[in-house]
Amino acid sequence: MDERLLNQVCQQVYRKCPEVDGVRPSVKAQPGDTTLLVFKSRASTASGAAMPRTVRVTVNAAGKITKISSSR
Repeated sequence: MDERLLNQVCQQVYRKCPEVDGVRPSVKAQPGDTTLLVFKSRASTASGAAMPRTVRVTVNAAGKITKISSSR
């Protein structure tokens, strides 16, 4: 995945999941011309405790997001 497409996808993810704003993802090639981007950060709970947050994004070769999932 080229840098321009990666930046466009990251901007879309930052709008949808602001808790990972500014985090650079790890990029992993997947079978079938798809790419997996994994964003890892820490979010604050209502009580102030830190909670790990992982957002996984599957992107096709054209740069279109096909799936977003997150774990808390």
